[in-house]
Amino acid sequence: MNSTDNDTNPPIGDKTALVTIIGRPSAGKSTFLNTASGEKISIVSEMPQTTRNAIRGIVNTSLGQIVFVDTPGYHESEKKMNLKMRTIVADQLLSADAVLYVIDSTKVCGSEESLITGLLKEHQNKIVAAVNKIDQKTSRPQEVRNFLKKELPELDGARIIDVSAKEDRGINEVLRAIYDLAPVGPHLYPEEFYTDQEVDFRIAEVIREQAINRLEDEIPHCLYIQIADLEMKTPSKMWCRAFICVEKESQKGIVIGKGASMIKTIRVESIKQLRKIFDYKIDLDLQVKVDKNWRQNDLRLNKLLK
Repeated sequence: MNSTDNDTNPPIGDKTALVTIIGRPSAGKSTFLNTASGEKISIVSEMPQTTRNAIRGIVNTSLGQIVFVDTPGYHESEKKMNLKMRTIVADQLLSADAVLYVIDSTKVCGSEESLITGLLKEHQNKIVAAVNKIDQKTSRPQEVRNFLKKELPELDGARIIDVSAKEDRGINEVLRAIYDLAPVGPHLYPEEFYTDQEVDFRIAEVIREQAINRLEDEIPHCLYIQIADLEMKTPSKMWCRAFICVEKESQKGIVIGKGASMIKTIRVESIKQLRKIFDYKIDLDLQVKVDKNWRQNDLRLNKLLK
């Protein structure tokens, strides 16, 4: 049922649903979206709080169009940046036709999971719960089901589905459950679309993914990507100047690395990933600069987190 099957599947069906994906950090929301769509839409990392924005991914099948909105991981924290991201999640729930609640079955369902179910209590009639990571030995799906029965008693048990987003297990069952909730209506995007992300955002996210997967400690949380210039040099080549922005001078040296080894690696690997996404080459000029304490800057957060 992936969007990549459109060449052989019947024409797109008449149902349409806007679906908010919600879950704790590292529950597998972005992996689910990428697997369901058959495309690289959200960046993925073992680092919690990788997703910072509401990111749309579009799945077209013979039953209709599902527009997923991947949201930041929802968890307890009073930091300004996290509070902003929690607002993004809450706002997306209001406009959703359905909610995909992704739960990590290898984790204990504690207070942070209860924080999410508290947010979802008023939406039980439109929730599909994906009990994720059942491929792992530490998976405890029955414990998750018991938790959901207690916390969300009105959630139909048929809409609680065991999945492995990483191994593409249970994904089609989740899609079918969402289509059961979806109304008939006009599609939100043309059939050939699988995301509505702008070019500069996609480039920035690819660079950020390559950076956070190579840097340690607090640095991945302390950086963002600024796209300073974009220019099509020829129909087949784009030039881009981008900055990896960090909070402190000491972090700048770490991101650059000894003999500029780290920044070179991030640049080269980013270019490789961008070639898989775009049908033209991107010449990337990548530098590092300091934006002191940017996570406490309301104007910066409002611009970065949407």
